[in-house]
Amino acid sequence: MSHWNIWESDEMDEGFSVGRRWEDLDTDILVKIFQSFDIFQLTSGIAHVCSAWRLACCDPLLWKTLDLSMLKSNFIKIPLEPYVYVDGRSDKTLTRLLKISLNLSQGNITSLIFHFNLYVSDEQLTYTAERCPRLRRLVLPAWNRIKTTGICKAIQKWEDLESLTMPSIANPRDLIEKIANNCRNFSELKVMGPFDVSFASTLAEYLPKLKVLSLRCSMLIKDALILMLDRLQCLEVLNISHCLLIETPAPPAPRRIIKELDQTILEKASRLREFLTCMADSCIMCQRTENDEGLMRWYKYEEGLWKADEVSSLSL
Repeated sequence: MSHWNIWESDEMDEGFSVGRRWEDLDTDILVKIFQSFDIFQLTSGIAHVCSAWRLACCDPLLWKTLDLSMLKSNFIKIPLEPYVYVDGRSDKTLTRLLKISLNLSQGNITSLIFHFNLYVSDEQLTYTAERCPRLRRLVLPAWNRIKTTGICKAIQKWEDLESLTMPSIANPRDLIEKIANNCRNFSELKVMGPFDVSFASTLAEYLPKLKVLSLRCSMLIKDALILMLDRLQCLEVLNISHCLLIETPAPPAPRRIIKELDQTILEKASRLREFLTCMADSCIMCQRTENDEGLMRWYKYEEGLWKADEVSSLSL
């Protein structure tokens, strides 16, 4: 049997078996097989086996989602911006993976997922944005190496963006304004990190039609929560599960942790379709958020835990 023969038929002709070759396999069957492959297998060179395999490798069914959530940077923390140093080999691996994937996907990717510890550069993000014009969902929790101009440049390319998972950033106004002006269908946001009044005010000003917001496992200022409930009138789903809810009275009074939602907040939230909360002392996730002071150190916990969300559309 030749290298490319994968089986022999039962039909015999004058004592010779009739072989079938991989490249003769129906494209739909090849696509079905390739759907079971992970991103590393899909980009390992199988598209170069023959023209039939390349055709199957470019099928849109394989590229609705580019899931890089299993790929982490090899990095060390440093005291100055961007606060991480990424090993050059990690950058080369990611760049190679992006180039092959984005070439095969032919612009069909609608969902893009990066690992919590995958530190993408401005150049890698721009390259990706230019080749994913139909993107509707972006999960990008680590922005240490991405400047505001870099993410705004990418957002400019993603007019169809509907959902974003992002870290907390100090000055979100430029980004949120860019989303408001460019992404007409944007409706879903997850912020992984401290959420203050400034962030809440920015959302209310630029994204008043936001429908879904998750702040789980983050520090949440009480006044920011009240502001959102008052001003985000289109909000349908709000997830503050396992949040460290902080009240900030006028100085010199110290901040204090709120362990129970008061009646005023519950009444304001009653208009929501879903108001997801958990503030139980016995809850492990609540304990972890408090121990991490509202900025989760996900690397300390179970692999993949950062992907969880009580909102099903945001869970990975």
